[in-house]
Amino acid sequence: MSTGASLIPEFDHEMKTSRTLLERIPEDKLAWKPHEKSMTLGRLAGHIAELPGFVVSIIQLDELDFAPKEGAPPRKPTIAESRQHVLEVFDMKAAAARPVIAGASDEHLAKVWKLSSGGKTIFAMPRAQAVRAMFMNHVVHHRGQLSVYLRLLDVPVPSIYGPSADEGKI
Repeated sequence: MSTGASLIPEFDHEMKTSRTLLERIPEDKLAWKPHEKSMTLGRLAGHIAELPGFVVSIIQLDELDFAPKEGAPPRKPTIAESRQHVLEVFDMKAAAARPVIAGASDEHLAKVWKLSSGGKTIFAMPRAQAVRAMFMNHVVHHRGQLSVYLRLLDVPVPSIYGPSADEGKI
């Protein structure tokens, strides 16, 4: 089994769990944030929704520059306009990402991928490692933040890797 194919069960689990959390965002609280240094709920939900598209870039591009010096316009982050909006973005990005991951050869995933900003390298690592670090771990990290936002807003938190205080089941 290829590395890409072996990532699919984890991808499916993480996407299902992420979608469950996104389904619970309260539409009347999209501008809310727990601290002045925190993202708004709408931006955090939007970021989680857009992250599956990031893995497509990791696999299909040799490099991604978040702030290219010339050429492409600056990247516009996704900010949830509604629960439906963020779920549509998430579903589209996740559906596009799954076959790209599954179809990636071991040889391709072993090639170095680079993330930069304004031409300055942030890191360069094999694509397989970038998929784990910059996509899988990244989505889990932000999903953890979203679960805290939900808790602070008294929205029931679903089971993620084990029972939650709201749903005592897995």
